Amino acid sequence: MSRFHLSSARGTLLKNTIMLQLLQFSTYILALIAVPYETRVLGPSVYGILGVATAVMVYFQLVIDFGFLLSATEEVATNRDDPLQLNKILSAVTIAKGILALLSGIVLLVLCQLIPSWQERKVLFFLFFLSTVCTTMMPDYMYRGLEQMTAITVRTVAIRTFFTIAIFFFLKKPQDLYVVPILNIIGNGAAMVLAYYDLHKRFKIHFSAVSAGEVLGAIKRSSVFFYSRIATTAYTSMNTVILDMITASGGATGFYTAADKLITTGKNLLSPISDSLYPYMVRNKDYKLVKKVLMVLVPLITLFCVGSYIWAEPLCILLLGKEYGPAGQVLRAMLPVAVVTLPNYVLGFPMLGAMGLKQYANYSVIFGSVLHVFNLLVLYFTGHMNMVTLAALVSVAETAILLFRVVVIWLHRDRLKRKEN
Repeated sequence: MSRFHLSSARGTLLKNTIMLQLLQFSTYILALIAVPYETRVLGPSVYGILGVATAVMVYFQLVIDFGFLLSATEEVATNRDDPLQLNKILSAVTIAKGILALLSGIVLLVLCQLIPSWQERKVLFFLFFLSTVCTTMMPDYMYRGLEQMTAITVRTVAIRTFFTIAIFFFLKKPQDLYVVPILNIIGNGAAMVLAYYDLHKRFKIHFSAVSAGEVLGAIKRSSVFFYSRIATTAYTSMNTVILDMITASGGATGFYTAADKLITTGKNLLSPISDSLYPYMVRNKDYKLVKKVLMVLVPLITLFCVGSYIWAEPLCILLLGKEYGPAGQVLRAMLPVAVVTLPNYVLGFPMLGAMGLKQYANYSVIFGSVLHVFNLLVLYFTGHMNMVTLAALVSVAETAILLFRVVVIWLHRDRLKRKEN
């Protein structure tokens, strides 16, 4: 590969990383801006209910997306010069997501009938579910694969900013809890519709006829990524649901949810680096860039986390409200997650995928998930399960995953040397 081509590719990578950062900003930083207001208006108990609904929806979001964000991005990147194939990818993935959304809705309805505490929250859960469907049906994998993130990012950020601001006008008391998912539905729905319109208008990519076999093929190709992401959920959102079931009130769940929101926001600010690196690494296998990214950013993240550990309680009170001091204990237990997140992201599918070892990215997450479930059982039978120990287990699982990936890369380091030319 010529030096000029690699330099140009890196320029495109940087641009799309920035655009992905802004897109994630619209989802997570805007949510974080609203969190201090929501925690103060709703209080720990009601905010805990919001946290449970959000945690449950993570499962459905993963099922509906089914790993297409990675598999379809790879397909689009590979077929970016074939308009007919791009039409088929868009159609097959959209139909597959529609089927998965329908099945997920049925499952949610059944669960709301079977679980007593969910029966009272049925309307709230389904409002969040509709918002989740709008989010997962976004064709952002097309823009990521084409490395054309600017237009969709600007439009989506503008829409989500408007509806985030609206929360401050319509959420005035705990009984207004339903305002949050309703505004999300409107904002995410508008962004989704405009994205499909833009694909058709600007890129001439539109729906076309596909066979049932092509839809099933898309699901099969994406399943390897789905298994990885659903395994991750086993030790993240599961904690919130478990805590809700073992505590008498929603206070502990509210503290856990609030601290987890801070950590999750940080994680999702870093995920665009991995998301934009993935199609770039598939084509260029630029291993030196991965090393540079980690050497520059990891020390900065670690320094920030040290400060957050020292001032955890005051930070939570400042950001979330005076009732949320106990959330600082949870935040401290979760901070190792923030330290290992970027290496985990970058050494996962971008690095292992480029090395031809992407199956190990899945194996590592399954390993972490099994370890987490084992540790949960230990906590349960020893009577030590609480919001702090549950948070600490997430740090243990994430660190174990990172160590697994580092060992795999080291054992296959000869593949890195082959690409130097």
